[in-house]
Amino acid sequence: MGALRMIRCVATLAAALTACANNPSPLDKTVGHDKVDTKKTSTDPWSTLTSRTADKQDDGEDALGGFDIKGMLQKVTENMEKPGPYEAPEKSADFDEAKPHWGVLGMGGKVVEREAFSFSIFGGGARGKELRRVVERLREFAKDDKLTGILLRVEGIDISLPDVIELRAAMHELRKAGKRLVCHTEDAANATYLVLSACERIGLAPLGTIAITGPAAMPIHIKPLLDKLGVTADFLHVGAYKGAAEPLTRDAPSNEMKETLQGILDRHYATTVEIVAQERKMQPAEVQGLIDTALFPSPQAKAAKLVDEVVSFEAFRDTMIGTAPWTELEYETSSNKDQLKAMMKIGRFLGAIPPERPAGPHVAVVYALGNIVDGGGDGVLGARQEIASHTLVATLRAMANDDDVKAVVLRIDSGGGSAQASELIWEAVAQVKAKKPVIVSMSDVAASGGYYIASGATKIYAQADTLTGSIGVVGGKIAPGGALAKIGVNTFPMGKGKRATMMSSLSPWTAEEKAVIQQSMEDVYKTFVGRVADGRKKKLDDVLPIAQGRVWTGAKAKELGLVDEIGGLDAALAEARTLAKVDATAELEVYPPSPTLRDFLQGFSSGVSSGVFGSELDTLRAIDARVAAAAEDMLHLVMSFHKTQIQAVAVLPAIR
Repeated sequence: MGALRMIRCVATLAAALTACANNPSPLDKTVGHDKVDTKKTSTDPWSTLTSRTADKQDDGEDALGGFDIKGMLQKVTENMEKPGPYEAPEKSADFDEAKPHWGVLGMGGKVVEREAFSFSIFGGGARGKELRRVVERLREFAKDDKLTGILLRVEGIDISLPDVIELRAAMHELRKAGKRLVCHTEDAANATYLVLSACERIGLAPLGTIAITGPAAMPIHIKPLLDKLGVTADFLHVGAYKGAAEPLTRDAPSNEMKETLQGILDRHYATTVEIVAQERKMQPAEVQGLIDTALFPSPQAKAAKLVDEVVSFEAFRDTMIGTAPWTELEYETSSNKDQLKAMMKIGRFLGAIPPERPAGPHVAVVYALGNIVDGGGDGVLGARQEIASHTLVATLRAMANDDDVKAVVLRIDSGGGSAQASELIWEAVAQVKAKKPVIVSMSDVAASGGYYIASGATKIYAQADTLTGSIGVVGGKIAPGGALAKIGVNTFPMGKGKRATMMSSLSPWTAEEKAVIQQSMEDVYKTFVGRVADGRKKKLDDVLPIAQGRVWTGAKAKELGLVDEIGGLDAALAEARTLAKVDATAELEVYPPSPTLRDFLQGFSSGVSSGVFGSELDTLRAIDARVAAAAEDMLHLVMSFHKTQIQAVAVLPAIR
């Protein structure tokens, strides 16, 4: 479908450019203005092109060289929409959108908070589907009075457990709205199966399998690799459980880290048992026994009541839908394909039209995703993957000063990063809170610096399986002197002053230098704990025992008073609207917005190379791609300490 969207956009752009070449268009009238009145802009670009072509032909001119662009592109679009002679049909022969029908919707791949940048005017995101968009689309289906049910064709879904909870809630809303919801899969494991379980009936392909193995973690330690390269990771920490540097300084996890991970796995396990027992009408002990069995080929999966039917997709569709008409559904709405809106989107991308923002009182959702870094980072473009202090601070200040923004929901998915950047963002959150409510919604992780920036909010929401806390500090440097010596490069640091080479030396710190760094880290830690105490209205002595760098699940964090409520983004939005007295129908403002050409050019020019340790990672990728990705993330963290020696960061393995 990506190619189809590209054809449509090219067709629209060709028509728009041709129209603009002859007469001023609605886009010309909007340049330089703060508001765009789309209701007054009704020019159909195809009609404009056709009429002007006809005028030229009447005048005896050779319109566009006699080449019928509209006819050609419309024909291509029509052909692109039709399945090929050897492809499955996209709808039943008797389908009529004006009459009751079923929908078939594919669901699979990676689910993310915000798509990474792609040329979105041509459709498609590079990193997967946005959770919020999937949830909103299911709600749109729930309101479609002609849609009687949905058949989900589910493939492997790469999704975290907190996001599973939010997606399942939307699926149950669909069912409560009176729509039937059934699912079919060829294979499903863990998180994918938990999504499937929200359907009233589950079909499994004849040779398919269901795997419910229980949650697992895979800590990655790269100290042996650094030793091999001759690189020394010289790190200190504040907090008995602050294990962010362990993968760099230890060959294996410490007992404290094992304790932390075991607590997380216990919480994820309990959630899995609870969901399966409730949805499949089993006793918890029965589910635990199934988890211990782990792998279920299709006959055993049915016998264990994990699925309802063992059947091919087409046969399952015919059984569930019967003689009712059906059609394939898309995650885009028809309005996304509207030619005028496509033109407006192109105009915004090129910078000819101001960004689309709601008019009147509304709530703003600000996404804070990725590592927290100093400076401007990659600007608005990078804001989809990193939290740069200058960029996010400017955004929050703009929200604070905008009278139409009545409340801000800060959606956090971050393990932290720079302590300095975290403090600056904390201050910006405080400035917003002084004028309007700030509600935090924690996604998969809001730990260390991610918790730092959340701690001063009006109210904090987290899912039971969210990873949070990790109130601690880590500091260090990378000393590559040994690696350089291995390739014949000897270094001789010189300076005037007792500690002149402290930061520039390629060797580990001396004992005296470590004492200086340790004191600085203690000061940062004291500030961090103080921010938490103030924000959570606790005494300092009450925060210290639950700090120490310890990572907590959302459920435990609520018990400890580090979060206020268990709930997802919808619950946070509802609270923001209530506190701000904003109507639930008011449109949301979302940051980061759709990127512009300017954003792309700025981000492209500041991109960071990922070619560090390329040969070693290439070998690792050939062995295990996931382990290689984790190691590469770790190496990038290593390199970040060249610039930022003191960080509030939590490094935890993905729980799958």
